[in-house]
Amino acid sequence: MAEIQLFEDTELMERLRAGDDLALKLIYKKYWNQLFVSAYHVLNDQQACEDIIQDLFINLWNKREQIEIKASLKSYLFASVRYEVYRQVRHGSVRESIFESISERLQSPSEYGNIEHRELLSYVNSIVNNLSDKCKTVYKLSREEQLSHKEIASKLDISPKTVENHLNKALRQLRISLGLY
Repeated sequence: MAEIQLFEDTELMERLRAGDDLALKLIYKKYWNQLFVSAYHVLNDQQACEDIIQDLFINLWNKREQIEIKASLKSYLFASVRYEVYRQVRHGSVRESIFESISERLQSPSEYGNIEHRELLSYVNSIVNNLSDKCKTVYKLSREEQLSHKEIASKLDISPKTVENHLNKALRQLRISLGLY
């Protein structure tokens, strides 16, 4: 793995264009797993994902002299995999297996995602609880009860401009705190 880290992607592409098959091997080692996970997340089909990535690297080698990468090698590789995954879904080669499991995947999100979501909500709530009482009340009426500025102003007997100021203060505090998070 240390061998991979010795070369930047631009240098690897230059070497690849010159016909250096070691450069292809290094790119393959560096990105194969990430590309596989990206494709598998959508297709949920190991063989199809492996085939897509294999074809990508074969094309990378065969067209190495013509390929012009505008952004980064990583972006190019991920975009190539994404387009091939979408092409396969669109043409139905893996469509049935995706739609068989999609409702199950939507109803049971990953545990990691749930943990992250709960932690973020907890952090946001702690920030909101540290706001001044009036600011906290305005924020909760706006975000939790989905009331308009006019409705909040009427309910709290303050002007809509004051509601807007409290919301701006709350959102500014959230942005600053979440930026540190």
